[in-house]
Amino acid sequence: MTLDVRRLELSPYAMNCYVVRRPDADEAVVVDPGWPGEAGRIKEALDGARCVAILVTHADIDHIGGVAELAHATGAPIHMTEGDVGRAERINDLAPELGVEFESFTPDVLLKGDERLDLAGIEFETIQVPGHLSGHLAYAADGALFSGDVLFAGSVGRTDRADGDWETLLDSIRHLLEHFPPETVVYSGHGPPTTLGRELETNPFLGELRAVSQ
Repeated sequence: MTLDVRRLELSPYAMNCYVVRRPDADEAVVVDPGWPGEAGRIKEALDGARCVAILVTHADIDHIGGVAELAHATGAPIHMTEGDVGRAERINDLAPELGVEFESFTPDVLLKGDERLDLAGIEFETIQVPGHLSGHLAYAADGALFSGDVLFAGSVGRTDRADGDWETLLDSIRHLLEHFPPETVVYSGHGPPTTLGRELETNPFLGELRAVSQ
């Protein structure tokens, strides 16, 4: 079954928020509603569908800045990795230099990875993908992979912070490549969609994984 995936670029960091539903369905989920003041745009993209869940990939400020606002506007429960709860609750400590007041929140559903979530008539699989942040999750459903800041078209997530690690990130990407077919569409946290196969073939950061696969 196909998915209707609508991409919105939010925040000064051009972070991708996704509205995901079955074509013409009256329920949807929202992935990473990342900036305050954008709930109106997201509700427009819902196009009359009811938001039944908010899925968070990881707790960087540009991915969680608008979570509380959308939860208030829709009543949708927030799904998030339990490892990132502390960052959500102290959200205004994450980037004080921005001078923006964010609303903290506590998720309604705590995830560890390897769960199956039946939401809006879609079965999502959660996958642990640490390396960018230790609590990072990806969500997969029907040939689509919402990868957050792990894998991008032509790039990968940064690992230069205390919670990041290059080898761990590479292992996470290796797991995705082994677990899903190459035609899987990757909806990244930033930039255009791509596929796992295209990234394995062309991504300059995945040379080590290419060498092993050949």
